[in-house]
Amino acid sequence: MLFPEAQVRIWLYTQPADMRKSYNGLSALVKQKLQEDPLSGQLFVFINRKRTQMKVLYFDRSGYCIWGKRLEQGLYHFNAQSGIKSLLSWTDLKLIIEGIDTTSIQRFKRYKRQ
Repeated sequence: MLFPEAQVRIWLYTQPADMRKSYNGLSALVKQKLQEDPLSGQLFVFINRKRTQMKVLYFDRSGYCIWGKRLEQGLYHFNAQSGIKSLLSWTDLKLIIEGIDTTSIQRFKRYKRQ
């Protein structure tokens, strides 16, 4: 399991991704479609069309890492807002991994440092 630092940004690619892609293919998606730098240390989350597989691409000081998960039952649920990418919090990513629908969650106001 990966444990990102609090300041690391997590980007969800909201379009279906080809899970046959590996390091080079996913980093090309990050550059071309998300318009982000794959070497930045940010996390990039990709989910397939069936919503049964997930890959997370990130760069950790010396090379690319891919974390992957395939569900044996059920689907990944996420809020596919307009646009090609969506910024997630670490909590949102954990909820998606655990199978909780992030669109039906009631969020209460909390202090957030600027």
